[in-house]
Amino acid sequence: MEVRRGFRDECGIFGVAGSDDAGNLSYLGLYALQHRGQESAGIATLDDEGKIHIEREMGYVADVFDEARLSRLPGRTAIGHVRYATAGGSLLANAQPIVFATGRGPLALAHNGNLVNAREIRLRLEAAGSLFTTTSDSEIILHLVARSKAATLQAAIAEALLEVHGAYSLLILSRDGIFAARDPNGIRPLSLGSREGSPVVASETCAFDLIGARFERDVEPGEIVRLTKAGLESLRFAFPRPTPCVFEHVYFSRPDSFVFGKSVAATREAFGARLAREHPVPADVVVPRTIESSTRTTRLPATTSRTGFSFTLTPKWRIDCFGSMKVRPT
Repeated sequence: MEVRRGFRDECGIFGVAGSDDAGNLSYLGLYALQHRGQESAGIATLDDEGKIHIEREMGYVADVFDEARLSRLPGRTAIGHVRYATAGGSLLANAQPIVFATGRGPLALAHNGNLVNAREIRLRLEAAGSLFTTTSDSEIILHLVARSKAATLQAAIAEALLEVHGAYSLLILSRDGIFAARDPNGIRPLSLGSREGSPVVASETCAFDLIGARFERDVEPGEIVRLTKAGLESLRFAFPRPTPCVFEHVYFSRPDSFVFGKSVAATREAFGARLAREHPVPADVVVPRTIESSTRTTRLPATTSRTGFSFTLTPKWRIDCFGSMKVRPT
């Protein structure tokens, strides 16, 4: 299994249950999360007959999905993924969501994170006869779920997650709804919201803002939440030991998001104020070198303790007639 070095842990995931426009909402949610991954984009939907439809491709969300492609994603429940490879190469075969046919019905997985014991589990599963179709560590979770003898899918997911170690915020699409889960350390973010009576879930709250959804709460570390049109159902599968990743506030997340219960913009401003106090310079204004994703959607705020002056550069958004978003820098 190839492991790539560098800051490549910030994939984005999105899901919506029980909405007539699930495919299009997933497209918009992924567009808002484009800064978290630019290598590939994919959406999986569940139709009324219990069949999963999948569309995924290498490239940006707006380039991958047009009207024709979105029309091939029927169903009222969907999950989506934008990828920045952590384990496994930058290949179409590793693009997510990953779809499996199992004895529990079809499953689709979208995963943000990195499993540290993936190699040993994969070797064990291969020795037992499992056949892998990707080089991604994420596929291991589906194999563990499929092999579980637990009575329910939710219990099978909990059993699988207790075997893997590392960072994971993930979504599993099934005939029973969407299952959202975070690792016991809560390393990566995952937020729950609602839109017109339909539950939604996303890596960051900026995805809710774009589709007009209301933030409800975060998925807790060590928690599995089932999302259906009827609402939310929670299962605690592990004792929480929160150690959230600081780079979500430093680098990964958009400044207009709330991550781990805190405003990213406010946190970055606090970092700047602390830096100014600890390392003052004889200047009227200090402007940090910008940290930007390839989508050019984020800028760091700048503050100086001497002047109290601060600013943030943000893009203006435009949505065309079928929902494609364009960025016009300001």
